[in-house]
Amino acid sequence: MHTARDGTEALRLAATELPDVVLLDVMMPGMTGTEVCARLKQASATCLTPVVLISGSGDRHNRLAGRTAGADDFLNKPVDVEELQARVSSAIRLKRLTDELESAEALFLTLGRIVEARDPYTEGHCERLAQYATALGTALHLPQADLDALYRGAFLHDIGKIAIPDSILLSERSLAPCEFEVMKRHAVIGDELCATLRSLEAVRPIVRHHHERLDGGGYPDGLSGDEIPLLAQIVRVVDVFDALTTNRPYRQALSVQLAYRMLIEDAHAGGCSTSLVERFIDAHSQQGA
Repeated sequence: MHTARDGTEALRLAATELPDVVLLDVMMPGMTGTEVCARLKQASATCLTPVVLISGSGDRHNRLAGRTAGADDFLNKPVDVEELQARVSSAIRLKRLTDELESAEALFLTLGRIVEARDPYTEGHCERLAQYATALGTALHLPQADLDALYRGAFLHDIGKIAIPDSILLSERSLAPCEFEVMKRHAVIGDELCATLRSLEAVRPIVRHHHERLDGGGYPDGLSGDEIPLLAQIVRVVDVFDALTTNRPYRQALSVQLAYRMLIEDAHAGGCSTSLVERFIDAHSQQGA
């Protein structure tokens, strides 16, 4: 057990020790317990850690503020020791169940890498996509939750290809129409796989819709315009860019500048958002890539 003197120390300890549960007094030196709770829930390392707020006042305002900050439970002063023990035990059980879910999610990420490993031409594809997508999301000032979803969604976007036969997935020739229909199923299969884990709910729109086109000509659902989730639009842009700038069975990698031009052409042809392409090019070129 670790004790912090103020909110700043509490944040530091939580980040380094990764406790099973955090107890916070609402009235703390420096920053309130509610503020500390909000920061814990915004940080990727502690966002799933149960937080119990302790208040000298059980009024509705404190509870509403705590709920908004992401608190998992509340206790009023004076604290009953038996009640405290029961609440902490419950929070620890919740944390351990969450850890088990994270292990299951790690398995899904491994499956994403297995799919990638089946094709020598896509080695490193998931990692590059994750970096490109989060860089674009950062340039768009998206909240941390969206950046996390982009990172995981980039890894899992093609997980449904695990069900696609090698004869189709690894084909070096143009696919026949019936084969392409099978290939297109990977978006739906991936969505169905991710649906088995509640913790992957935020990545499902990415997995299902990263092949949609702004003009409605994509798959699997033929969405168009703003019907396509923003995160899926982002992953589509960076997916196309990575495909253009890496070696493929039928051609060598294109230069970055040529890939930029082809992305712009794709946007003008209705494939993706012109503004997203422009923001991606700005962000990518500033990284000196």
